[in-house]
Amino acid sequence: MKTMLIADDEEVITFALEAYFTQLGYEVQIAATREEALARIGRTAYDILVADLRLSGTGGTEGLDVIRAARHRSPRTVILLLTAYLLPDAVEAAKAAGADLAVQKPRPLPFLAQAITLLLAGRS
Repeated sequence: MKTMLIADDEEVITFALEAYFTQLGYEVQIAATREEALARIGRTAYDILVADLRLSGTGGTEGLDVIRAARHRSPRTVILLLTAYLLPDAVEAAKAAGADLAVQKPRPLPFLAQAITLLLAGRS
């Protein structure tokens, strides 16, 4: 069973992602804050990380810290930045931090599942 961490402060988003990916057979954990995500990453090397760019609602880029930590902890982790603020600078910053893919919110759940499946296949 593949493990997934969803780092996002929007309950509607985490609820939908958790329900969908659990149904697909993933073991899903949620982190609503930068600190919670970093603590979870410190304890577990996840197969997949789905991280929002802004975790505090303040317009920051806390998600990049989470991406860096996940990439450092486990170079094989598939990392997806899922954000409503997908500006070119954010894409570049996410890639530099270690993200495999940056995607604009909202996206259909099957699209995200397909992207993750393709990224996982590339790690094999």
